[in-house]
Amino acid sequence: MAAAPNSTVRRLSGPPGTLGLYAKAALPLIPGASMLPFVAGAGGKLPRTTLTLDGVRTDRDQLASYDRVCGFTLRDELPSTFVHVQAFPLHMALMTDGAFPFGAVGLVHLRNRITQFRPLRADETYDLRVHTMPVQPHAKGKTFTIVSEARVGDELVWQDASTMLRRGKGSKDAERPKPQGGPAPSELPFVALWKLGEDLGRRYGAVSGDRNPIHMHAYSAKLLGFPRAIAHGMWTKARCLAALESTLPDAYTVDVTFKRPILLPGKVAFAAEDGRFAVRNRKDDTKIHLEGTVTAA
Repeated sequence: MAAAPNSTVRRLSGPPGTLGLYAKAALPLIPGASMLPFVAGAGGKLPRTTLTLDGVRTDRDQLASYDRVCGFTLRDELPSTFVHVQAFPLHMALMTDGAFPFGAVGLVHLRNRITQFRPLRADETYDLRVHTMPVQPHAKGKTFTIVSEARVGDELVWQDASTMLRRGKGSKDAERPKPQGGPAPSELPFVALWKLGEDLGRRYGAVSGDRNPIHMHAYSAKLLGFPRAIAHGMWTKARCLAALESTLPDAYTVDVTFKRPILLPGKVAFAAEDGRFAVRNRKDDTKIHLEGTVTAA
């Protein structure tokens, strides 16, 4: 499998444990800790490292729990967002490496694009590769993208690009996002009202390994600047795909932009039409939490 150009390849013998990685991610919050060589956040360029994990197998119990939390039908094909969950520990391993220029705490997930070239079956074994793309200027700081790939043998079956924002001094020359064609997200027809419980972040965190404190409890979220815990962006994307599940082709690209956090507990409106969808404030359609598109690949 191809790695990032001119990168160093590190082959992992197993998936990294996310609990330990979150503890490591919190180290830059300690004054002066970012100067230590094993702590991320000292600045500089992104390391040109590709992490690889071969022979990934699906835990059927984890898959069933994930399907239930996100609203998918229980079946033998993996939701495309479930493969992101399998790649997530590699994301964390990259972002908590001592050579990484930004601390993981405080990064904002702006966008996620997944292409499923064909469905992955739960009984298939696949290989993962993860690397970062170069830092880009942004109006509110800097962004970088983590690219993940899944292959069965030599066949590329799945690809994911997660774009993260590091807040800071913005650039006037940063490229502005281009508006999508068609109706605005606020004009898409209403489909369903979703009631989200206070424990949603803990439930999703248990099956995904994403235990960022902003999702776990109101108290820990307040320590990081939020009035209450917020829903995971990737849960919200998965819930949208679950709502569209019966209409998805075997090969597709689903591209979403995360606009504003969803406070827990809460209620949000799901709207969709002709391959476009949005999650909106239930009382004000102009307040968009997520907007996205699904196109045949």
